[in-house]
Amino acid sequence: MTKEPALRIVESQVRPGRLAGKVALISGAAQGLGAVEAVLFAQEGAKVVVGDIADDLAAGVAAEIVRSGGDARCVHLDVTREDDWSRAVATAEQEFGALHVLVNNAGVAQVPSSIPDLPRAEWDRVLGINLTGMLLGTQAAMPALARAGGGSIINTSSVAGLVASKAVAYGAAKGGIRLMSKATALHGAKENIRCNSIHPGPMDTNFDGVYRNETTLVGTLARIPLGRLARPIEVAYGALYLASDESSFVTGTELIIDGGVTAI
Repeated sequence: MTKEPALRIVESQVRPGRLAGKVALISGAAQGLGAVEAVLFAQEGAKVVVGDIADDLAAGVAAEIVRSGGDARCVHLDVTREDDWSRAVATAEQEFGALHVLVNNAGVAQVPSSIPDLPRAEWDRVLGINLTGMLLGTQAAMPALARAGGGSIINTSSVAGLVASKAVAYGAAKGGIRLMSKATALHGAKENIRCNSIHPGPMDTNFDGVYRNETTLVGTLARIPLGRLARPIEVAYGALYLASDESSFVTGTELIIDGGVTAI
């Protein structure tokens, strides 16, 4: 093996933007974590397809990116509909020439309930959006990623996918995301398609509006060693790393961003 000077190795990886030249499709990107990821990715040089069922909000995120000098398109994306996924991937390739990054971010919460009291319809709804939606997105994106010479799939899970909670449908979906991501990494490796999952802890977003309840917030903060909720940008930077070439040898693993919750 030849020994290359460290400075030369580092300099060879420097780029004007961490995602320069890449095209990213992000689901659930109209607000919360997905919107922050879309704006951050654009700032780092990516062309972004903003997907969501909230068309007006998605258009607002895309417009914000364009006003800031970036390039973005918005698409209607119900992650439970295969046709919507096909159109979203086609938009990336037709408008920007390729697809390099898929962020499966869309999801819904579940009110905790006992297993005997959990309605079948609620189970189906939560798993349909949070887990099956990610499978459909992965199936739609993998051929496009292969055509681009490889890429990165980033699946947003949760600490609830690592440790049990009373939200059984939510936890089942988020735990399923973890292992589906590992399986996707194995299936995609020969075509240079990487796949990893991100596991945020309690986060200060509209999605986690339950934390506006003072009693709930106090109890939640007591379980977080760092003593506060995550800011969406702190999780988005994890997605940025996994989307970039900096993580080119990272696949089939979990990135836990939880303030120490799972360290207890």
